[in-house]
This record gives sequence, C-alpha cells and structure tokens, in this order.
Amino acid sequence: MDNRYSRQELFSNIGVKGQKMICSKHVVLVGAGALGSVNAEILTRSGVGQLTIIDRDYVEWSNLHRQQLYTESDAELKLPKAIAAKKHLEEINSEVSITARVVDATVDNLEGLLRDADLIIDATDNFDTRFVINDLSQKLNIPWIYGACVGSYGMSFTIIPGKTPCMNCLLKSIPIKGLTCETGGIIAPVVQMVAAHQTSEALKILVEDWEAVRTTFVTFDLWNNEYYGIKVSKARNDECLSCGKKRTYPFLSRSNLTKTTVLCGRETVQVRPPKPVELNFVTMSERLKRIGYDVKANPYLMSVQYAKERLVLFKDGRALIHGTKDRSYARTVYQRIIG
Repeated sequence: MDNRYSRQELFSNIGVKGQKMICSKHVVLVGAGALGSVNAEILTRSGVGQLTIIDRDYVEWSNLHRQQLYTESDAELKLPKAIAAKKHLEEINSEVSITARVVDATVDNLEGLLRDADLIIDATDNFDTRFVINDLSQKLNIPWIYGACVGSYGMSFTIIPGKTPCMNCLLKSIPIKGLTCETGGIIAPVVQMVAAHQTSEALKILVEDWEAVRTTFVTFDLWNNEYYGIKVSKARNDECLSCGKKRTYPFLSRSNLTKTTVLCGRETVQVRPPKPVELNFVTMSERLKRIGYDVKANPYLMSVQYAKERLVLFKDGRALIHGTKDRSYARTVYQRIIG
C-alpha cells in the first residue's frame, strides 16, 4: 500500500472521507517548543493541509532532551524554532503547506493569522498568550486545545465556542494558573502524553466527529501513576466576559498586553517594543562592535554579549534578555542596546 495515509484511512473513524477532510484543514500552532514540536510532527505526518507555526524563541541545548524536532545543529546555529520546525517538517511531508512565523503571539499578530483557521493548538508556556488565544477563539468561533506540562504532571482540555467553558471560566473552578516548569523541570514522556491528548482531539475536530470530542478536563501524573478526568460543564458562566452573553473580550485590550515576559524555566525576560520595528542587523552590529560588544548574527536573530549581559535580538525588535528575571533591569539593558 503506497498511500502514505493508508493505515490512518483504515481506522474507521477517519476513513478515506476523513482523510480528505484532514488534508483540507488549516491548523494554527502557537508555540514550537516541547508540546509544539510533537504536535507539529504528528499533524504533519497525519497530512493536515496547512500548518501555521508561531513561535518567538530559538533552539538552545537545554531544549534537545524533550523538543523532538530539533537537532544539535539547530542549537549551534541558534535557529528560530519556527524556522527549524518548518525545515524538518518539510522533509517529513512535502505535501503539507507549512508557514513559519518568528513573532510573539500578540493580539495584532494572531488575529490575522487565525482568520481562516479551523483549529488552534496551544503549545505556549504562559497564560498571557493563552488568554489572548481564548478570547480570539470566542470572537472568531474557532475551537482550541489547551495543553500544559511540568515535572511528570500534565493537563489538557478542548475548548469549543458555544459548547464548553472557556479558559476564563475554567480558572474560576480549576487551579491551573500556577502551572510552570520554572522550578519543577520536566521529563520528556509527559510532553508526549499531553501532545497525544491534544493531537487525538485535533484529529476528531478536523474530521468533524464532534460527538467523540472529550468533554472532561484531563490531568495526570505519570511518575505517580495518577490519571483524572474532571467534569467541567457546570463551569460555563453566562456572565463570563470572554464567552458569556455580554462579551467584551477583555484580554484583547491593549491595556492587558504584557510588554515584558519572564520565560518559563529560564533566567530570561522577553522585552517587546510598544510597536513592531524592523531592525537593521548590519548597522546595529557595527555600532555594538565599536563599543565592545561581542556580536553574532544569522538571518533571523542577533546574539549580543558584553560582560554579564547576554541578549538575543529579533528582526521585529523583540529581545530575550538572558541571566535575569528582573523586568526593570531587562528593560534597561534593552534600551541601552537598541538606543
């Protein structure tokens, strides 16, 4: 059987008809780290028609134990994750149309990219972005699949506008806001487990088998052999400002957007300019070298170091300030480098 999707088509819940549907759908993946790389690979191998990958970060050595798409060469070159993911995925399945966007997942960036999407998959590491995804999901009527993991613990939930509670509703019932890999680390199997839940739900949605979509909030601890499915239907709140009867989509307001973000599990602060800019790496590199900075660049980003200061600049003016969690200090370093 030469058809690459033959085994998937033999699964009766998908079949030939379902495979054609999968091949016609557009999935937007927000985040290309641990969860994102697994989701991206499974969706690509499954034959999704169009995959848009959005990520603000680049590949580092500490990623390689769990972010399965990336190689040592990607880490050495400090390739943006979205670019590296696209490169490897196109070698897996050239039939899938893959768009890589090396940008922060802000309201301005996301809304346009989601207009023709059939599904959003959350593979981020912070709730600022998840709340934006949640409000855009409700506003544009696009389902999205939440996923998170830390240590040996993972969780997932599928949010369908008009049918399930949204993330804003859930936070009033389930204590998930504090989930972080900042101190607990993570093991690779839990990433695979969360991604398995996300991609299974994704395939159900892509073939429009709505009756099969899981309605419970799943949590598990692989190390301690615990697995729970929590019924959350009653968490849906008609007064919710994101999905209720009088929606205002509070997390799409610019006043709620964060300009500095401490990245999960790293001594790193991301700084975003108030408005996107187009940095000239050649001119900036020459200026910084003249005043003593060590500068290395590739077509996507520029690494800058001086004494204890280490940062990475992206073309759109974003910067990752390494070695600190102090937002004020990070802004000071950013302003000194950008000028």
